[in-house]
Amino acid sequence: MLEQIIQLDKELFIFLNNLGSEPFDSLWLFITKQLHWTPFFLFVFYLLQKKIGWKNFGIVVVLLALMITFTDQMTNLMKNSVQRLRPCNDEELKGLIRVVKSSKSFSYFSGHASNSMASTVLIFAILRQYYRHAYLLFLFPLIFAYSRIYLGLHFPADILSGYVFGALTGFAFYKIYILVKRKYFPQL
Repeated sequence: MLEQIIQLDKELFIFLNNLGSEPFDSLWLFITKQLHWTPFFLFVFYLLQKKIGWKNFGIVVVLLALMITFTDQMTNLMKNSVQRLRPCNDEELKGLIRVVKSSKSFSYFSGHASNSMASTVLIFAILRQYYRHAYLLFLFPLIFAYSRIYLGLHFPADILSGYVFGALTGFAFYKIYILVKRKYFPQL
Protein backbone atom coordinates (compact mmCIF):
# COMPACT_ATOMS: atom_id res chain seq x y z
CA MET A 1 0.00 0.00 0.00
CA LEU A 2 2.75 2.48 0.96
CA GLU A 3 4.65 1.63 -2.23
CA GLN A 4 1.54 2.42 -4.31
CA ILE A 5 1.14 5.79 -2.56
CA ILE A 6 4.81 6.61 -3.15
CA GLN A 7 4.50 5.62 -6.81
CA LEU A 8 1.37 7.77 -7.28
CA ASP A 9 3.16 10.62 -5.54
CA LYS A 10 6.07 10.32 -7.96
CA GLU A 11 3.76 10.19 -10.97
CA LEU A 12 1.85 13.27 -9.82
CA PHE A 13 5.15 15.04 -9.19
CA ILE A 14 6.40 14.23 -12.71
CA PHE A 15 3.17 15.61 -14.19
CA LEU A 16 3.16 18.82 -12.13
CA ASN A 17 6.89 19.43 -12.46
CA ASN A 18 6.75 19.04 -16.23
CA LEU A 19 4.08 21.73 -16.52
CA GLY A 20 6.91 24.22 -16.04
CA SER A 21 8.88 25.85 -18.81
CA GLU A 22 12.20 27.63 -18.94
CA PRO A 23 10.81 31.18 -19.44
CA PHE A 24 9.08 30.92 -16.03
CA ASP A 25 11.98 29.41 -14.08
CA SER A 26 13.27 32.74 -12.79
CA LEU A 27 9.78 33.68 -11.58
CA TRP A 28 9.49 30.49 -9.52
CA LEU A 29 13.03 30.89 -8.20
CA PHE A 30 11.97 34.35 -7.03
CA ILE A 31 8.72 33.06 -5.47
CA THR A 32 10.44 30.33 -3.47
CA LYS A 33 12.59 32.75 -1.43
CA GLN A 34 10.94 33.89 1.80
CA LEU A 35 12.68 37.27 1.70
CA HIS A 36 10.91 38.18 -1.53
CA TRP A 37 7.56 37.91 0.28
CA THR A 38 8.51 40.72 2.71
CA PRO A 39 6.14 43.33 1.18
CA PHE A 40 3.25 40.85 1.51
CA PHE A 41 4.18 40.07 5.13
CA LEU A 42 4.43 43.78 5.97
CA PHE A 43 1.02 44.41 4.42
CA VAL A 44 -0.53 41.57 6.42
CA PHE A 45 1.15 42.84 9.60
CA TYR A 46 -0.26 46.29 8.87
CA LEU A 47 -3.79 44.89 8.50
CA LEU A 48 -3.36 42.83 11.64
CA GLN A 49 -2.02 45.67 13.80
CA LYS A 50 -4.71 48.03 12.51
CA LYS A 51 -7.47 45.70 13.71
CA ILE A 52 -6.07 44.24 16.94
CA GLY A 53 -3.86 47.02 18.29
CA TRP A 54 -0.21 47.10 19.33
CA LYS A 55 -0.42 44.88 22.44
CA ASN A 56 -2.26 42.06 20.70
CA PHE A 57 0.02 42.50 17.71
CA GLY A 58 3.01 42.04 20.01
CA ILE A 59 1.51 38.79 21.30
CA VAL A 60 0.99 37.59 17.73
CA VAL A 61 4.56 38.43 16.70
CA VAL A 62 6.01 36.53 19.67
CA LEU A 63 3.72 33.55 18.96
CA LEU A 64 4.64 33.63 15.26
CA ALA A 65 8.34 33.51 16.14
CA LEU A 66 7.80 30.62 18.56
CA MET A 67 5.52 28.80 16.14
CA ILE A 68 7.89 29.10 13.17
CA THR A 69 10.78 27.93 15.35
CA PHE A 70 8.71 24.95 16.52
CA THR A 71 7.47 24.11 13.02
CA ASP A 72 10.93 24.44 11.51
CA GLN A 73 12.52 22.19 14.16
CA MET A 74 9.78 19.56 13.80
CA THR A 75 10.21 19.66 10.02
CA ASN A 76 13.96 19.09 10.37
CA LEU A 77 13.37 16.28 12.85
CA MET A 78 10.95 14.62 10.44
CA LYS A 79 13.25 15.08 7.44
CA ASN A 80 16.19 13.54 9.29
CA SER A 81 14.03 10.68 10.61
CA VAL A 82 12.32 9.75 7.33
CA GLN A 83 15.28 10.62 5.06
CA ARG A 84 13.28 10.70 1.84
CA LEU A 85 15.36 11.85 -1.11
CA ARG A 86 14.30 15.02 -2.85
CA PRO A 87 13.01 14.51 -6.40
CA CYS A 88 16.10 16.27 -7.77
CA ASN A 89 18.26 13.59 -6.10
CA ASP A 90 16.10 10.57 -6.93
CA GLU A 91 17.93 8.46 -9.53
CA GLU A 92 14.64 6.89 -10.63
CA LEU A 93 13.45 10.31 -11.84
CA LYS A 94 16.57 11.40 -13.73
CA GLY A 95 15.62 12.47 -17.24
CA LEU A 96 11.90 12.51 -16.39
CA ILE A 97 11.77 15.80 -14.50
CA ARG A 98 12.89 19.39 -14.75
CA VAL A 99 15.40 20.26 -12.04
CA VAL A 100 15.59 24.03 -11.71
CA LYS A 101 17.15 24.03 -8.26
CA SER A 102 18.77 21.30 -6.22
CA SER A 103 19.42 20.65 -2.56
CA LYS A 104 21.22 17.89 -0.68
CA SER A 105 18.89 17.89 2.35
CA PHE A 106 15.96 15.50 2.67
CA SER A 107 12.48 16.05 1.32
CA TYR A 108 9.79 14.84 3.72
CA PHE A 109 8.02 17.04 4.73
CA SER A 110 8.29 20.50 3.24
CA GLY A 111 9.35 23.27 5.59
CA HIS A 112 8.07 25.84 3.09
CA ALA A 113 4.63 24.21 3.22
CA SER A 114 4.51 23.71 7.00
CA ASN A 115 5.77 27.19 7.94
CA SER A 116 3.66 29.04 5.39
CA MET A 117 0.50 27.12 6.29
CA ALA A 118 1.05 27.45 10.04
CA SER A 119 1.52 31.22 9.83
CA THR A 120 -1.41 31.61 7.45
CA VAL A 121 -3.78 29.59 9.65
CA LEU A 122 -2.82 31.62 12.72
CA ILE A 123 -3.20 34.98 10.96
CA PHE A 124 -6.39 33.90 9.16
CA ALA A 125 -7.98 32.74 12.41
CA ILE A 126 -7.41 36.20 13.87
CA LEU A 127 -8.30 38.28 10.80
CA ARG A 128 -11.34 36.37 9.53
CA GLN A 129 -13.67 38.30 11.85
CA TYR A 130 -12.43 41.63 10.46
CA TYR A 131 -12.04 40.94 6.75
CA ARG A 132 -14.59 39.12 4.63
CA HIS A 133 -11.94 37.99 2.14
CA ALA A 134 -9.32 36.90 4.67
CA TYR A 135 -9.39 33.44 3.04
CA LEU A 136 -7.31 34.96 0.22
CA LEU A 137 -4.34 34.70 2.58
CA PHE A 138 -4.25 31.00 1.68
CA LEU A 139 -2.97 31.90 -1.78
CA PHE A 140 0.39 32.51 -0.10
CA PRO A 141 1.06 28.91 1.05
CA LEU A 142 -0.43 27.50 -2.16
CA ILE A 143 1.85 29.51 -4.44
CA PHE A 144 4.85 29.40 -2.10
CA ALA A 145 4.78 25.62 -1.64
CA TYR A 146 3.95 24.86 -5.29
CA SER A 147 7.24 26.56 -6.17
CA ARG A 148 8.97 23.62 -4.49
CA ILE A 149 7.34 21.14 -6.89
CA TYR A 150 8.03 23.36 -9.88
CA LEU A 151 11.72 23.64 -8.98
CA GLY A 152 12.13 19.87 -8.45
CA LEU A 153 12.62 20.01 -4.67
CA HIS A 154 9.51 18.36 -3.19
CA PHE A 155 6.97 15.69 -3.98
CA PRO A 156 3.26 16.54 -3.63
CA ALA A 157 3.02 14.34 -0.50
CA ASP A 158 5.81 16.40 1.08
CA ILE A 159 3.74 19.53 0.44
CA LEU A 160 0.43 18.03 1.61
CA SER A 161 2.00 16.61 4.77
CA GLY A 162 3.61 19.98 5.45
CA TYR A 163 0.24 21.65 4.96
CA VAL A 164 -1.47 19.30 7.42
CA PHE A 165 1.26 19.69 10.04
CA GLY A 166 1.32 23.45 9.50
CA ALA A 167 -2.47 23.79 9.72
CA LEU A 168 -2.59 21.83 12.97
CA THR A 169 0.29 23.86 14.40
CA GLY A 170 -1.25 27.16 13.31
CA PHE A 171 -4.57 26.20 14.89
CA ALA A 172 -2.86 25.13 18.13
CA PHE A 173 -0.98 28.44 18.31
CA TYR A 174 -4.23 30.31 17.64
CA LYS A 175 -5.69 28.57 20.70
CA ILE A 176 -2.58 29.61 22.67
CA TYR A 177 -3.12 33.19 21.45
CA ILE A 178 -6.71 33.12 22.75
CA LEU A 179 -5.59 31.69 26.12
CA VAL A 180 -2.78 34.23 26.56
CA LYS A 181 -5.06 37.07 25.59
CA ARG A 182 -7.78 35.99 28.05
CA LYS A 183 -5.45 35.28 30.94
CA TYR A 184 -2.99 38.15 30.72
CA PHE A 185 -4.82 40.80 28.68
CA PRO A 186 -8.57 40.37 29.36
CA GLN A 187 -9.18 44.06 28.73
CA LEU A 188 -7.96 43.82 25.10
